[in-house]
Amino acid sequence: MSNKFHLIYWKSDQVWLGKLMEHPEIMTQGETLEELEANIMDAYQMMVFDDLPPQYQIKEIVCEA
Repeated sequence: MSNKFHLIYWKSDQVWLGKLMEHPEIMTQGETLEELEANIMDAYQMMVFDDLPPQYQIKEIVCEA
């Protein structure tokens, strides 16, 4: 399963900072833009899969408004 997200990022004095537009609570940094991208993917994975039992299942559902 793959998801597409939008990374909002900027350069501070020393590091790159960024967060996901779809999940603004996920924010991280990196010394390079490539490191920032890797770190934000790791942070997303930790948020989504934290506290799941080893035998979890995934099912696609559609919510219609």
